[in-house]
Amino acid sequence: MVGQGSGGGVGQSMVFAPPASPPNPVALAQARIKELETGFRAWLAKQSMAVEAAVVTATNAAQGAAIGGLLGTLTSDVSSALPASTPNAAGLNPEAIASLKNAQALAGGPLVQARNFAVMAGANAGISSVMKRIRGVEDVQSSMVAAFGSGALFSLVSGMGGPNQAANAVTSGLFFALFQGGLFMVGQKFSSPPAEEVYYSQTRGMLTCLGLQKYEKNFKKGLLTDSTLPLLTDSALRDVNIPPGPRLLILDHIHSDPELTKGR
Repeated sequence: MVGQGSGGGVGQSMVFAPPASPPNPVALAQARIKELETGFRAWLAKQSMAVEAAVVTATNAAQGAAIGGLLGTLTSDVSSALPASTPNAAGLNPEAIASLKNAQALAGGPLVQARNFAVMAGANAGISSVMKRIRGVEDVQSSMVAAFGSGALFSLVSGMGGPNQAANAVTSGLFFALFQGGLFMVGQKFSSPPAEEVYYSQTRGMLTCLGLQKYEKNFKKGLLTDSTLPLLTDSALRDVNIPPGPRLLILDHIHSDPELTKGR
């Protein structure tokens, strides 16, 4: 701002930026987790297909086991009411025996459910990563192949269905594949394409530290990605409708960050 001095001269008055709101600890934690996740994915993408498949399978199997164990604990009352083994009665209807096996597989205890969910989640994620590496794209075909594999393995491990395990595995795999394919198509139809978050991770961290998270959409609207941060000017920020106060804070943060200033 320019003001008139008492002696008739023209003087300059200082511009003070409004105090920034304190950073939200939850938002800071979320931004940190997002950065770690992005870094892990970048590291995983540099590994061989076998290493990536093994890591993805193991991590998702662990998650599936945890979920299955929790569900098994919640359904322990139902599983305790079922016989531990299939009754060996010559006159029992084979369909009744198959139904009993299905009930045992779906209402087992924590260890049974942990095993079943670990197989489903691990196989699905591992096959998906291999298909994505081979085909270079994650589409409905890859999703259905992964679902078929996880469904077939789930059938073999859980013992669902009748005595013909091979036929049961194929049937379960087809059911899983059709169900997963339908979900994939519905999700593709009703969801908008995800933003390229990886290009704004550093920008998001900077805005979070300054308490200016609400201006992230302005950066995305102007395509001001992480690579443009060292080149930012006041006019560039003004063009994406960021007010003067936040502009001063952003530019001061960039100028005081040695990692950003050396990229100029």
